[in-house]
Amino acid sequence: MAIVDQALWIVERNSTRPISLNSIAAACGVSRSHLANAFGTATGWPVMKYLKARRLTEAAYKLADGAPDILSVALDLGYGSHEAFTRAFRDHFGQTPEQVRNRRDLNGLAVTPPLRLRRAPARSPVPQLRTLGRLKLAGLPMLSSYNETIQIPAQWQRFMSAFYDDIPRKLEQMPIGMCEPPGDDGCFKYVCAAQVEAFGEKTDQLTYVEVEARTYAVYAHDGHVSTIFDTYSEIWNEALPALARRVANGPVLEFHRVGFDPDTGLGGLEIWIPLEHCQKP
Repeated sequence: MAIVDQALWIVERNSTRPISLNSIAAACGVSRSHLANAFGTATGWPVMKYLKARRLTEAAYKLADGAPDILSVALDLGYGSHEAFTRAFRDHFGQTPEQVRNRRDLNGLAVTPPLRLRRAPARSPVPQLRTLGRLKLAGLPMLSSYNETIQIPAQWQRFMSAFYDDIPRKLEQMPIGMCEPPGDDGCFKYVCAAQVEAFGEKTDQLTYVEVEARTYAVYAHDGHVSTIFDTYSEIWNEALPALARRVANGPVLEFHRVGFDPDTGLGGLEIWIPLEHCQKP
């Protein structure tokens, strides 16, 4: 998992400096969307949430050791003021820096140790490069995160039972999953969608999206749908770096195969990763 290992090293090496998701991604040589997906699928943590947890954990250790000046601890770890640091510390741990320093221990604090990934043999699946024209999608959106994906099957159930049949001007194709790029907090919008030829009468409960034409790296997921994040982790951390094409800051698409069975979760699907347009020489 080279990308995630690089990101972990950068976070640990620069935790006291003002770094962002964009700067970490640039240091790893990938796009912001690529890094956010690679890190989240491999660890379950949003990059910036992990960075914040590591900074506050380091602060907690210093305070428990009796650091004489709380402001110095705050400044050393990238916080601009005593107030900002105290607010972040209290929101994260439920205790103030003063309480931890006065007590001189870490009892009751959910500290975050450095992540140590267990390497698995890399399959590095090989993609097909395909070009897809502009899509119009109508679907049910939900905000999700890497540790809450268990909600997605219920989202599909609700979409297919309550909305799918009534979508006007729907193309009779298998429904499509759409995952928008995650934000700094690691949250992303997942949409259970149907492709339409045009947007008809709209409802407030659905979202309507036009996906621009572009080239995609298409990866097969042949196993049970519940194991799709294993495939995603292999894609983001092994296969895409080997492909040497930059990932675009656009939505990832999931196309169910014609034989996909929603009752059993078997039948497979394809994961379409958007790629940036090649620059002409």
